[in-house]
Amino acid sequence: MRALILAGGRASRLAGRDKTALQYGSRTLLEHAVAAAQAARECVIVGPVSPFPAIRAVLEEPRYGGPVAALAAGLAALTPAEDGDILVLAADQPRVTEAVPALLAAAGGTAAAWVAVDEAGRRQPLLALYREDALRAAVASLGDEVAGASLRRLLAQLPEVAEVPLADRLTADVDTPEDAARAGIPGFGVLSEEGIPRKDHP
Repeated sequence: MRALILAGGRASRLAGRDKTALQYGSRTLLEHAVAAAQAARECVIVGPVSPFPAIRAVLEEPRYGGPVAALAAGLAALTPAEDGDILVLAADQPRVTEAVPALLAAAGGTAAAWVAVDEAGRRQPLLALYREDALRAAVASLGDEVAGASLRRLLAQLPEVAEVPLADRLTADVDTPEDAARAGIPGFGVLSEEGIPRKDHP
């Protein structure tokens, strides 16, 4: 198994603040993602920089071309491997180190991918394990439409997708200040009863 960690979004709903550098517990969100991928024999970060000497960083083309373009860049950085699996993670998931073992434990059979699904039934393509050949074929099938393509469209190119139900606390990511407050990330306060972040009381 090898791993791709997507860490290059604009974070526009967080006013451009670097989500990967947000602190959750004793680690940044990016450090949590790398720890979750520790079983991988090779890991690539798709983002502007890698703070880890043993992990390469690459950028998607065009820059900010979306998650499928990021996947394409990550795959291009890896020498194709027969019968391999690719763990794909976003670098903004606070509990990813808990989620990945549950995901991997569910993998098996003939599926082309095992994708986490939250309690509302929403697929989480950036918390998933893919058959490498199937993922490469799915990306290639999009041709010059990779940039801007949706992850839903990518999944539709796979012959079989197995869904792995996980609790919301394991699939949650950080896109907004509300998400960060809900996760307990410092600097975003706590949520009011209306779900709006407010400053912590002393």
